[in-house]
Amino acid sequence: MNKLAILLGIVTSAVIQFGTSGSVSAQNGGCSEQTLQGTFVFNGTGFNIVNGAAQPKAIVEGITFSGNGTLSVPFATVSANGQIIQVPPGGGGTYSVQPNCQGTISFTNGPAFNIYVRPNGNSLWMIQTDPNTVLQGTASKVPLAP
Repeated sequence: MNKLAILLGIVTSAVIQFGTSGSVSAQNGGCSEQTLQGTFVFNGTGFNIVNGAAQPKAIVEGITFSGNGTLSVPFATVSANGQIIQVPPGGGGTYSVQPNCQGTISFTNGPAFNIYVRPNGNSLWMIQTDPNTVLQGTASKVPLAP
């Protein structure tokens, strides 16, 4: 089996899995912007494509979701082709979540992502949608301190 056939099989499996989860969730009231509330830690890896060459990147970032479609970034550390970048707090952006738990994130003056939110709101999967980038990862909710 060639690599393309394997990749298509994986994508099809993921679509079926997410589609089924979204259908069940939609029947139970579904997701919305309110599903995402609180601070999450995102970790992701991928590549920037620069002059046709893939350069590795990795990120660990805090994202605080408001529950109303806006977000803020309290901290972020990025490694881009081995160069470490500390992003100062204060960035922000917007997000949307559909009843099937799929949605988008757009950081102000930054990248955009397609997302899938776990219906309980404790985690989400993200993939960057900007040209010349490959980045995917997960974000998990940080539990409140006792």
